[in-house]
Amino acid sequence: MAASYPKLQLRKLGNTGLKTSSVGFGASPLGSVFGLVSEEDAVASVREAFRLGINFFDTSPYYGGTLSEKMLGKGLKALDVPRSEYIVSTKCGRYAEGFDFSAERVTRSIDESLARLQLDYVDILHCHDIEFGSLDQVVNETIPALQKLKEAGKTRFIGITGLPLEIFTYVLDRVPPGSIDVILSYCHYSINDSTLLDLLPYLKSKEIGIISASPLAMGLLTDYGPPEWHPASPELKSACQAAAAHCKKKGKHISKLALQYSLSNKDISTVLVGMNSVRQVEENVAAAEELATFGRDEETLSEVEAILHPVKNQTWPSGIQQS
Repeated sequence: MAASYPKLQLRKLGNTGLKTSSVGFGASPLGSVFGLVSEEDAVASVREAFRLGINFFDTSPYYGGTLSEKMLGKGLKALDVPRSEYIVSTKCGRYAEGFDFSAERVTRSIDESLARLQLDYVDILHCHDIEFGSLDQVVNETIPALQKLKEAGKTRFIGITGLPLEIFTYVLDRVPPGSIDVILSYCHYSINDSTLLDLLPYLKSKEIGIISASPLAMGLLTDYGPPEWHPASPELKSACQAAAAHCKKKGKHISKLALQYSLSNKDISTVLVGMNSVRQVEENVAAAEELATFGRDEETLSEVEAILHPVKNQTWPSGIQQS
């Protein structure tokens, strides 16, 4: 029998009225993008996540060339609970075949996604990785098209995602107030890079919900290190490797420390973590529960921050993606 945990903390998502679990389920691994995941494992991990209090699930047609959406859809169906009990976000504009932020494509995209997810609506529809398109097209064409989808009841809220933080202010300053509800930022709120902090007052002033993804910096803050294609500099990779080794020597796990670091900022509504097995789900929920009960391991955290200090906030250019 698996350990049972109290329900995860729920946090308000901007002005949406949604309350998301502090840990969100990143479903990209269900698309077998980091190694093969069986349908059985995909469904079991979604069910376990929901059982342990995770109510937010995020995917995209881009992940695994639509496979992630299909697998998540099967997992959510297997929950057999009212639709209002979980929150789903998917994306549009980025596909296995490339980027297309045109009104025509994103309008078609949501119908395809809903069919794969076996849902009547999603809670959030994000424009995916907008720095690869024209930001002016996103402002003038994509967001108005998404507004129509919102009016049609296919999505309840609208978001934008991407790596460079300046894309968020560029778009939010140019769209009518209230037309974007949420942003999803990744790799900018973890032990090695906390630049999202600078943007929080601006986002809060606009009542934007804040989702932060990749607390492990796409594998940098793990014992096994980042994938081959990771775009970080050799200097950043080796500092993270040294930090992971330091934790291991103390009998600690850098990935747990990193997740707890990201979770401890209450201004961030939910921290998305990629998961593809029951074991990963249980470890992530246990880390959140431990944080809520005992607080952070400040001693190890400050040692790790000292190791990473020379490379702090060093980012990488968008566009170097998994091949």
